[in-house]
Amino acid sequence: MMVEGQIRTSDVTDARLLAAMLQVPREIFVPAGKADVAYLDLDLPVHGSGAAARCLLKPMVLARLIQAAEVNDNDRVLDVACATGYSSAVLAQLAAEVVALEEDAALARSAETTLRTLAIANVGVRTGALTAGVPAQAPYDVIVLNGAVEVMPEALPMQLKDGGRLVCVMRHGAVGRAMLYRSVGGDVSGRAVFDAAAPLLPGFARPPAFVF
Repeated sequence: MMVEGQIRTSDVTDARLLAAMLQVPREIFVPAGKADVAYLDLDLPVHGSGAAARCLLKPMVLARLIQAAEVNDNDRVLDVACATGYSSAVLAQLAAEVVALEEDAALARSAETTLRTLAIANVGVRTGALTAGVPAQAPYDVIVLNGAVEVMPEALPMQLKDGGRLVCVMRHGAVGRAMLYRSVGGDVSGRAVFDAAAPLLPGFARPPAFVF
């Protein structure tokens, strides 16, 4: 029902992606008390609360971001802010290798445990600052940011291969747009691909401006 009612109806037509989202059981990536709402059309909190809550992105937003990134079966993907690992599990069905980055140690352990339970062998979970990426395993064909950003750290686009793609939700005040950035000859440029809302990721807020 999630795929038919939320994903297909939102212009997601990539057959491989649809199959991946049908295959991965989203309910095991959420706290036990929230399993009954795992497939709803919402950003689902999985850790913390309030403004500091970490969430799984709305299924539609995640699917459209991944589709925009055009993940191929020989790609190496950096999944930033993987939380409990759901996005990494989906990406693992599409790519050769996924590096799942999470700065919260408890979330990283949860992701490792669940991915191991599903016998997903092509994902490696790393713990570290989300804004830093994982340069030791760069370059990447695709980088996916699981949330909204107000500023883009230089470190992340620099970890793209030539021709590599980065997708995220860029937020300007109350307005959010899903963005596709592409690295060509060392230059990175972006374009909006659809309107979207997502929780702001830690470390990606715009610094307060000085006001006279």
